[in-house]
Amino acid sequence: MSNLQFEQQYQGRALDRASIGSRYRDVRAQSERLCAPLETEDYCVQTATFASPPKWHLAHTAWFFETLLLKPYLEGYREYRPLFATLFNSYYDTIGTYHPRPERGMLSRPTVKEVYEYRAYIDEHMARLLDDIGHPDHADIVMRTILGMNHEQQHQELFLTDLKYAFAYNPLKPAYAELPQPDPTTAASLKWLSFEGGVVSIGHQGEAFCYDNETPRHKTYLEGFRLASRPVTNSEFIEFIEDGGYRNPDFWLSDAWKIVCREGWRTPLYWQREDGGWNYMTLAGMRPLDPGAPVCHVSYFEAAAYARWANKRLPTEAEWEWASKGAPVKGNFVDDGYLQPVAGPQSEGLQQMFGDVWEWTQSPYVPYPGYHQAHGPLGEYNGKRFCSAASLANRMAS
Repeated sequence: MSNLQFEQQYQGRALDRASIGSRYRDVRAQSERLCAPLETEDYCVQTATFASPPKWHLAHTAWFFETLLLKPYLEGYREYRPLFATLFNSYYDTIGTYHPRPERGMLSRPTVKEVYEYRAYIDEHMARLLDDIGHPDHADIVMRTILGMNHEQQHQELFLTDLKYAFAYNPLKPAYAELPQPDPTTAASLKWLSFEGGVVSIGHQGEAFCYDNETPRHKTYLEGFRLASRPVTNSEFIEFIEDGGYRNPDFWLSDAWKIVCREGWRTPLYWQREDGGWNYMTLAGMRPLDPGAPVCHVSYFEAAAYARWANKRLPTEAEWEWASKGAPVKGNFVDDGYLQPVAGPQSEGLQQMFGDVWEWTQSPYVPYPGYHQAHGPLGEYNGKRFCSAASLANRMAS
């Protein structure tokens, strides 16, 4: 079950003892199912400073529940191994120190076996904590457990993206698993949908889970705008490449052009031109490029350059959020088994607003008006990340 399906199932009602315990077990089991195709050697590989080994993801998500739930709330709890508090802390300064992220792949111990034992130890004690519905802090325990489950789902996605980067680095281009391959298709016709401007309300509303950076709901002003009915496709991005998009500084921001020249960018990450055709790396190994699938693994700089080449622009975060209001929550999720973007169906209105790809916008990642950062580690979850970098959508606006 994807996170979106979970939120639909539980929206509008409290999570009782049975449902939250069952959901906790489902999320934890999903992490381990995703690791099932790995060999022992795969668990320790780290091929970039921004990535983490699979073993670390498994241990860190256990550390999250231990640190934010078991240690403060379960009477008599004893840490599995006290040094894990440093090894598997990611960036929480209010909690303590942490092992340098670029050096996570240098640690052969704890072993993979011990990491799984650590997870089992945490699950055993979490079951006891969740069963105690008379606990005076039960409401906070439920809230933190829901946050922890969503946090673990984030790491499931990170696990797959980090593993893909590691396997792409390997000259053998190994496959993570045998995955279904979508038939190459022509994408739905691109249309421009108009949205009226004015004062609109954006931000989370309702009883379903949200992160604190999705609140508070607030009003903002939008000029009238148009949004592309679907994301940019691989075949459309090829036109940009073949028209010299990576060789023309007119399309690039100043900082971007310096990186293009320094790093020698000529294609999106994982693309290769072979025998007159395009292939790209997937979690099933190298495959022919699907022309109708949304382009992915492009940086903000590449998305902005493409939009300028097409005489368009990236939408703002507020435009994207307002346009997506009321869009059906359906799409290509992990449950479908592709583990890569696929072409969307021919349909009316906005398409592929959910699933497939993260999308760039031109907006900086800043707090909504009225945002208040919580004290302690929960406040660090998102609050310390606000900065001027643009947010994620590779859809265009005009």
